[in-house]
Amino acid sequence: MSFNLRHLTLADLAAIERIERIAYPTPWSRSMFAGEIAKHSSICLGAIDTDAAGCLAGYLIISRYADAWHVMNVAVEEEYRRRGIATLLLNRLFELTSADDRRGYTLEVRVSNEQAIKLYERLGFVSRGIRRGYYTDNREDALIMWKDPVRERASA
Repeated sequence: MSFNLRHLTLADLAAIERIERIAYPTPWSRSMFAGEIAKHSSICLGAIDTDAAGCLAGYLIISRYADAWHVMNVAVEEEYRRRGIATLLLNRLFELTSADDRRGYTLEVRVSNEQAIKLYERLGFVSRGIRRGYYTDNREDALIMWKDPVRERASA
């Protein structure tokens, strides 16, 4: 199986919504995705299965803020999970933003999502705190994770 990575477009919204509804208990709305895709300060990437007639296998949504790139949403179609697609998307993000050497990356992840936490740790994210009751569906806490490319280069 091979995948091409490309920027998402509004034509991808139906496929994004389908994946989102399965991946998350409180999915984003179509308008939230459309807004991020349209923003110049966002990077929205999709992994396309080249063997399945261009099927969207997963996506990543990230927004640029003053001091960080904020990973807003990462999801992979159920049948494609555990095949490295999220890693592929995040590594492509790091390539695209590599010239921005003073800006780090941040995200929130459910404290119960051990698989995602392990993925982020493998990619260099570290835990920096907790947002209590962050998730609206069940008031679960979120782990705040950061990846600091400046510190990584200094220690390399």
